[in-house]
Amino acid sequence: MNWITALLNNLNYPTIFLLMTLESTVIPVPSELVVSPAAYHAAHGDLNIFLIILYATLGADLGASINYIVSYYVGRPVVYRFANSKLGRLCLLNQQKVEHSEQYFNDHGIVATLTGRLIPGIRHLISIPAGLAKMKYHIFLLYTTIGAFVWNCILAALGWYLSTIVPEDQLHDKIVEYSDYIKYAIIAIVLVVVVYFVVKHFIKKKK
Repeated sequence: MNWITALLNNLNYPTIFLLMTLESTVIPVPSELVVSPAAYHAAHGDLNIFLIILYATLGADLGASINYIVSYYVGRPVVYRFANSKLGRLCLLNQQKVEHSEQYFNDHGIVATLTGRLIPGIRHLISIPAGLAKMKYHIFLLYTTIGAFVWNCILAALGWYLSTIVPEDQLHDKIVEYSDYIKYAIIAIVLVVVVYFVVKHFIKKKK
């Protein structure tokens, strides 16, 4: 999508908000190529790091809310039909991915809305099962905001760090390289969080 590439090459607060809104729907916009480069430029004084995180989080909230509302009202059959359509495949979507996000949501309950925002492959889809399950919107939005804020802080920190060691022409490759390490670390952290909540639940139940 050439227009997305054009926006990625001209990052400012409105484009950050728009791209992160798209990233949290079903349109394949990699958040690491939005927030980290923006933070890289912030380190050089072109943008404000705090506003980057704010606009990125607000965009993520809006995109996730769109998924949630559509799923809430149209239901599972329509969501699956879209996932299996040509347009769905164009968005790198399929029924298996939606089912995977549903399984994750079912296994971990409402906390999945928070932890799911940090897991590659589930991040932008976790709002769909939340809508299908008709989760209360204010709880959904709270957990989504926390998860998106944490993820955006991580990406911003990466961009700021890379500004001290990498010239701009190598930025894209380094972000991709470091993103893999971050994904593994995030998955490990999420597993720890999930185990904590599961143990806490069983202790409460036992009492």
